[in-house]
Order: sequence, then C-alpha cells, then structure tokens
Amino acid sequence: MPVILAGIGWHMVGAASAASFYAPIGKVKQWSWETTWAFAGFFSWILLPISVSYLLLPDFHAFYASIDTHILLKVALFGAMWGVGNVSYGLTMRHLGISLGVGVAIGVTLMVGTLMPPILHGQGAILFTTKGGLFTMAGVLVALLGVAVVSYAGHQKEIKLSGELREFNLKLGLFLAVLCGIFSSGMAFAIDAAEPMKQAALHLGVNPLYAALPSYVFIMGGGAVINMSYCFIRLAALKRLSLREDLQQPRPVLLRNAALAATGGIMWYLQFFFYAWGAANIPQHLSFVNWMLHMSIYVLCGALVGLALGEWKGVSSRPIRILLVGIAVIIAAANLVGLGVAL
Repeated sequence: MPVILAGIGWHMVGAASAASFYAPIGKVKQWSWETTWAFAGFFSWILLPISVSYLLLPDFHAFYASIDTHILLKVALFGAMWGVGNVSYGLTMRHLGISLGVGVAIGVTLMVGTLMPPILHGQGAILFTTKGGLFTMAGVLVALLGVAVVSYAGHQKEIKLSGELREFNLKLGLFLAVLCGIFSSGMAFAIDAAEPMKQAALHLGVNPLYAALPSYVFIMGGGAVINMSYCFIRLAALKRLSLREDLQQPRPVLLRNAALAATGGIMWYLQFFFYAWGAANIPQHLSFVNWMLHMSIYVLCGALVGLALGEWKGVSSRPIRILLVGIAVIIAAANLVGLGVAL
C-alpha cells in the first residue's frame, strides 16, 4: 500500500506540473503564440526526451535500432494523434472558455484513455468481474462527476467575471472538446503501445522509475511533428505573424521570452516524467488506472493553481463553493482507484 500511495503522489506531482506549465508561457510578451508554443515545444517534445534517454541508455542508437520498426511507427503515430489533440485544444478554448473547455476535454480524455487500452487488449472483463476492477470503475465514474462539477464552477466563474464569453458556441465547442479529448487520449494509447520499449529498457538495467522514458523520444516526437507543423504553417501563411519579427525583438525581451517559454516547456515535460514514476508504482495488471489518476488530478491541480494565482478573485462565494465540492469529489475518486489497485 505505501508503494501505491507513492505512485499516486508522483502522479500528483506530474499533474501539478501540467496544471502550472502555462503560467510562465502566458507571461511571454511581444511574441506570437505560435513562436512561443514552438519554442516551448522544442524543450518539452524534442530536447528533453532525447537528452534524458541519451543519459539513461548504455547505447542510444543501438537501443532504438533493436526495437521493431512496427512498434516505433505505432508509438509515433499515437504520439501524432496526441499532437492533434493539442492543436484542437486552442479551438476548444475559443468556443467554450478555459474552465468549461478543459473540463469537458479532460473528462473525455480520462474516459477514453482509461478504458480503451484494457478493452483493446481483451482485458475489459477485469473492470467488471473483479473487486479491484469495480472499485476502479467506480473511481472513473466519480472522477467524471468531479470533473463535471469543477467545469461547472469554472463556467460560472467566467460568466461572473465577463458577463458573456465572446464567440461562445456550446454545440461547436462541445464537439471540439470531445474531438480534443479523443485525440489527446492518444498519449495513453502511445504509452500502452510502447510497453515493449519499456521492457527493453528494463532488460538493459534501466531503473524501473525511468524505464518508460526512452519511449518518449518517439511518443513526443510524433506530437512534435504535428505541433511544429501547425505553428510554422501558421507563421508562414499569416502575414501578421512573422517569426523574423519575433526574433528581432530587443535582446532583453528575447532572453526573457526564451526563459519563460523554456520554463513552460520543461514543466510540460516533467508531467510525463513523473507520470512514469507514478506508473512504476502501480501494479502492471492495473496499469490502465494511471491515465485516470493523471487526468483527474490534473483537473484538481488546475483548480488549485487557479485559486493560488488569484484567477477567482472577484467571484462570488457560490462558484468557489462548487469548485471545492468538485475538488473533494476528485479526491474521493483517487481514493477509490487507490483501493481498487490495492485489492
């Protein structure tokens, strides 16, 4: 049980990093969003995965050459699927607002990413025929309820602060949020497909806490192709966006923006770094609960970070009370999953 609690704890660290990563990125000034996102992504999707794996593996090139090409391709394609989810995230925010959009998208990601891997492996019966599986399913359902409550609180906050969301479109926004949630679950599928790479790393003597990290080179590489392509196509196609203009800012502005974007990118990578630590402490036969824990705690940490940063300042007490109820529900869900894993 202490090991399982450690796993949940590491998932909390990773989710907190994910919930906070946009804080430094949001402070970048005089750069287009595309330049900022691409610069941060260079650290999170390319530099750190490659650097960490290079340090972990006895022979970096030989390791990947030893992995079946079919596995590498499948992992990269699921990573690209996750990348599409990232791109569609912005459109979801545009039509639903941040709080409601994140809640719906993560709720869909939580459900799809948690339930589909065991079902695709023919292990879906575990969810309904064992005591641990039933507790886990209860945790998933309670987590979705918590996400819904937090999302509702966030939507109430946005209404109170702005009166009316510009470009708010419930039908289109929900469609985009569901699309974003489905594609973002590609990370869960990629991690599942990369299990042979994890086993190969373990065979080489890599510490179990780090054994999943070499697979991130291809998972995040696939996502990087989609995100980088989107950013540079936008920069090239829209005259009002110019990479050259962004990089011709005064030196102090460049250094400040680069430091902030890099910090955000590093924090984004750290969410999956600690996700690997958390997953290493969860029994293998219940590995599918890792995604549920990560996503539900993500919403929890996002709400707490928002409170800490004063995003709810000026809001009446009712939305905040609803938020606290949602947080309590998500904590209860994590405890149910913890019980399911322990049984």
